[in-house]
Amino acid sequence: MKTFSITDVGMVRQVNQDYVFTTGKPLGILQNLFVVADGMGGHQAGDYASKCTVEVMIKEIAKSEGEDIERVLVKAIKAANREIIKEASGDEHLKGGMGTTVVAATVKEQMLYFANVGDSRLYLINQGGIQQLSKDHSLVEEMVRLGGIKPEEAKHHPDKNIITRAIGAKADVDVDFYEHRLKRGGDIILMCTDGLSNMVEDEELFHIVQGSRDIVEAGEMLVEAAKENGGTDNIGVVLFEPFADEVSV
Repeated sequence: MKTFSITDVGMVRQVNQDYVFTTGKPLGILQNLFVVADGMGGHQAGDYASKCTVEVMIKEIAKSEGEDIERVLVKAIKAANREIIKEASGDEHLKGGMGTTVVAATVKEQMLYFANVGDSRLYLINQGGIQQLSKDHSLVEEMVRLGGIKPEEAKHHPDKNIITRAIGAKADVDVDFYEHRLKRGGDIILMCTDGLSNMVEDEELFHIVQGSRDIVEAGEMLVEAAKENGGTDNIGVVLFEPFADEVSV
């Protein structure tokens, strides 16, 4: 397996509230783990929320034994949610509006398992094209599902940044969990915050990843593309090739 991760503050923000984590080594019952989180909130709050969420998840997953993957990922995300709410209520600097999105994935044999809360995304990229496997928990996505607007209108809708679920928003968070069978020979997983997906069209994401020498170059070029298109938000990117032989972090 080859992996690469990168974050960038972008062209406008002063603080990087995105946080990414990758490991190709076993953690609890998981054989590997990939996480992207996009923090929200005022001074110190957003970057604390994303980092804390990932750290709590890692600790929870490391303790897992004898449980299925869905239960492990969902349980870890819910534990992070409780911790963020607890921290926010006990610190005046963090109180009010602290939260984060999260998308977390793991691969076992040919199966990809992942869970998400918010609008950070997971894409599958191969020679056949690019497919968003995660579903955004956003106001605009709800409007698309209900037929209020067309999918192509969602990208530039004025309310596109309003999310309907987040870690730290309420006591019990709803977590979506997915399974997807991967194909050997070319499948690449891209996980990212909206600092990338809002700045770069899916078709361009596909061409950058497929046209790069490797996922390291692809990750760096994705960040540069987001910055060239305005870079109005932090950019967080994780790329991995499940069936490649070597690890590159």
